[in-house]
Amino acid sequence: MVCSLDFSLPRDLFFILLLQVSIWGSDSFLVIGPSEPIVAMLGADTVLPCRVSPAMSVENMEIRWFHSQFSDAVYVYQNGMEQAGEQLVDFKGRAELVKDYITEGRVAVRIHSLRVSDNGMYKCFFKKGSDLEEALLELKVISLGSGPHIFMVGPEDEGIRLKCTGKGWFPQPEIQWADAKGEKIPSLSEDETQDNDGLFQIEASLLVRDSSKTEVSCSMKNPFFGQEQVETIFIPEPFFPRTSPWKIAFVVTLVILGVFVGAVVYLARKERQKKKKLSEVKKEKEKESKAKESFEKELARRKKLYQQDWRKAELYPDWRKEQFKAVVFTLDPATAHPNLILSESRKHIYSKESVSQNGDVPTHQEQGESEAIFSVLGKIFLTAERRYWEVEVNIGTEVGSRTRWALGVCSDTAKRDGWFVEHPEKNFWVVVYKAGEFIFPTSQRKSLSLRQHSCRIGVFLDWDAGNVSFYNMIDGSHIYSFTGITFCGTLRPYFSLQGAGASLTICAASDHTENCPDSSPKTSLTHLNSCDASVPQETNSLLPP
Repeated sequence: MVCSLDFSLPRDLFFILLLQVSIWGSDSFLVIGPSEPIVAMLGADTVLPCRVSPAMSVENMEIRWFHSQFSDAVYVYQNGMEQAGEQLVDFKGRAELVKDYITEGRVAVRIHSLRVSDNGMYKCFFKKGSDLEEALLELKVISLGSGPHIFMVGPEDEGIRLKCTGKGWFPQPEIQWADAKGEKIPSLSEDETQDNDGLFQIEASLLVRDSSKTEVSCSMKNPFFGQEQVETIFIPEPFFPRTSPWKIAFVVTLVILGVFVGAVVYLARKERQKKKKLSEVKKEKEKESKAKESFEKELARRKKLYQQDWRKAELYPDWRKEQFKAVVFTLDPATAHPNLILSESRKHIYSKESVSQNGDVPTHQEQGESEAIFSVLGKIFLTAERRYWEVEVNIGTEVGSRTRWALGVCSDTAKRDGWFVEHPEKNFWVVVYKAGEFIFPTSQRKSLSLRQHSCRIGVFLDWDAGNVSFYNMIDGSHIYSFTGITFCGTLRPYFSLQGAGASLTICAASDHTENCPDSSPKTSLTHLNSCDASVPQETNSLLPP
């Protein structure tokens, strides 16, 4: 006889147990999430927990929480670590994995600083090999805003119009009017709006015509959390409209009250703006102070590095001067060409307005040109040591092809009578300026355009290193350097000048003239960052061709 099995358990429970037994016998699993919605306050932290059944370690599983679509990842855990590349931008830095019980199959994602946009449905997804399961979760973000606040608008249609407002609520709150006995009063109108953060602003109106209802309350309640906030207003009976002088008194009182409230609000707002402005000014000053301090520290650090190997950096004459001794000298009239005019102080050189060339005038010939060279030497003899001096150049307002000047050093025995050339092979180490260009008389001549008009040139002589360098003391840029020189005998400062209205002036290191900007411009971080410490041991220039 074949008998059918008779179970005392309900049919549904039987199938659940049967499914559980089949799961225990395989690698399959179930994902279980909270059965009730998770309620959390706006701005607070919350966790979205999930677990697997039967309990097992999920360390090697792929675990994912996502919002509405699989690609909207809140948090992704795979290969034993977080996969931040798939995470939504809104959750970066706000979502983390809680894995204290990951070996037992219980994990959660914690979301920090909840936003209104976090509200809604989520899924937690688990994958092991080819088996995958997911569970549904619901997160309800709530915000108990400010209010309610009740205001008397004024008399209307034989009654008093009241307005109840509140803001910063989420979700939309339930609003209810009631009298002193707790009896509900329907609103005349209700308006709600949402701000940029998704929070609700509510405004409800009520018209009270019954003068016995002198006490009216307005309540706002969050539908999920159930918390309620209430405010009550008392309406004096004389405020209700009547054919009596009290109507005028009510209007006057209301106007005075409105003016008073407006004045209080205005003063409070003005005070807040003042405090905010003072705070911003203070923060800006602190920021500037920190930036200045940081700049000074960086400048000091880089200056220290510069001083350790200053010869390799052909920049920053203001720092370079600290390694040299300033020399004070005058012009030697005994060495001056007749076509040059020296001032009484012997520090200024002028060119005569009109000069006729003849056979006795020394010239500088190059590529078919014949130029008169009117030169003079400094009344000082330079030997070993590092020396520097500065020369102010004024080429006048009429710049022409005949405007020419040169300055630098030359040997005390260099030939300057008759025909001669200003060339290192003839013991002249000078830079020549003509027609808006610098000309460097090396074995391979180059004409280089000056980046910025210079009115003050610095000459640096390093006898021991065999170096003569020229700098634009206006912008601190390097003009040219003669290197690898073996000096013999003594040297003297050299000057030559030609051109109507042109002049050269020997300046002390601390001189500042009205027509010449500061000769020691502050070194900027831009210059610092562009410093090249490697300098070839030959004639160099940092000017573009």
